[in-house]
Amino acid sequence: MTGWDDERTRLLRDLAGGLARTALTTVVREYPHCEFHWHIEGKPIPAPRELHPCFYGSCDWHSCVEMFLVLVRLLRRHAGLVPAEEIRRTLDEHLTPSALAAELAYFAAGEHRTTQRPYGWSALLDLTFEVVTWDDPDAARWSAPLRELSALFVARYLDWLPRAAYPIRSGVHDNGAFGLSRALPYAGYLAEHGDPGPRQVIGETARRWYGSDRDYPGAWEPSGADFLSPALAEAELMTRLLPPAEFSGWLRGFLPGLADRAPVALFTPVTVPEAPDGLIAHLHGLNLHRAWCWHRLAGALPEGDGRIPALLDAARTHAHASLPQLTDGGYEVEHFLAYYALLALG
Repeated sequence: MTGWDDERTRLLRDLAGGLARTALTTVVREYPHCEFHWHIEGKPIPAPRELHPCFYGSCDWHSCVEMFLVLVRLLRRHAGLVPAEEIRRTLDEHLTPSALAAELAYFAAGEHRTTQRPYGWSALLDLTFEVVTWDDPDAARWSAPLRELSALFVARYLDWLPRAAYPIRSGVHDNGAFGLSRALPYAGYLAEHGDPGPRQVIGETARRWYGSDRDYPGAWEPSGADFLSPALAEAELMTRLLPPAEFSGWLRGFLPGLADRAPVALFTPVTVPEAPDGLIAHLHGLNLHRAWCWHRLAGALPEGDGRIPALLDAARTHAHASLPQLTDGGYEVEHFLAYYALLALG
């Protein structure tokens, strides 16, 4: 275990209660709300709670799913550090067959075939994976309706990916690498239970999109509203798909200067104005996403690899740059940042 691993453990122990409290508050906060909704006729858009009786809070649908994932992970892995009974009650009230059936009906409508692609789809698959792999009586009850909704998004992935000739390399919701990375655990679960197709399609797509990438222009990052690093999201995804020796060589070609902490822009935490608006506030998420990716990359390299110390240092500095904003950044940050903190801290 590295020094950063020890520090992550301590930080998570200190922050778990606050992360849980933030998630409990935001998942039931209906407004302010941002709804991406296709209009096919001139009808008013119903209130968030009517459209999404399960995932109506946390400003937008995908952030609400992520905050439920925060609650499930903390309850499953750190129950002694969080208000466990309150979390169970909240999950029981929301992850119901009727509420999730309404979510399924919403997304099954033809006008919403691309809504939340791929970010929200993958967040839901990630939440489902956490629930279905948990040996817990409550989780067993929540898992069935979640799997029904997940089946729709898996089918949408299988329809979309073979037709997607080019990757989406943005630093926001439509980033393809982050979407595939979050979808992979549930795809692996399906493969273990007799359905290898989703994992195979995801792996083939990732290799087609990224396998030949070299000399990525990481110095061009970030853009001003990023909460994901396109460079590091791609590299993190490849840690899941390539054997260690192959990944080591791929990473050397993709970002050849890592041992020398280059490009400097990727190793330098982004700065955020003191009172950011909702889009600039994304940059706090970027710092924590980078922290998670640097740690994942370091863990995927062979022991003794000369790049590891630089990557772990970068993970530490990026995490500390934005962790203070978890409870001091306003709702623009609070509605989503706890998820990225949990990524960074494990």
